[in-house]
Amino acid sequence: MASFEPVTVARLIKEEDLNHHGTLFAGRMAEWFVEACFISACCAIGRPEEVVCLKLHGLEFTTPASKGDILTFRTFPAHAGRTSITIFGSVIKNDGPDPMIQGFVTFVKVDADSRPVPHGIVLPEPRSEEERRIREVARSLR
Repeated sequence: MASFEPVTVARLIKEEDLNHHGTLFAGRMAEWFVEACFISACCAIGRPEEVVCLKLHGLEFTTPASKGDILTFRTFPAHAGRTSITIFGSVIKNDGPDPMIQGFVTFVKVDADSRPVPHGIVLPEPRSEEERRIREVARSLR
């Protein structure tokens, strides 16, 4: 059964996650971001082997993070095409008030031969005005 509920994933930043400036390496953040969005896509589409990443839509790093910080990733489906689903994600550092990163990742449902197949997803009505705005942005992404 498909789930469109928000998915929350938390990560502790460790020494091996840091760059040469002593802050979180952007590549590690991108990896974690895509992984959290992938989990959300799998909840909506199905088994992990049916889901592949198509596109990461511009992440902007607004706040650095350091060793010992705890990052909370919150993701949910923002747009469903015929074979694709776009997931919105935001990242909060140490339960702060503002996201340090927000963005979108688009995934595609594939068959055993890795060809796109329809997923049949119809998203429920947005739960808030913020979610409605996020969905409008997701709809405009290509």
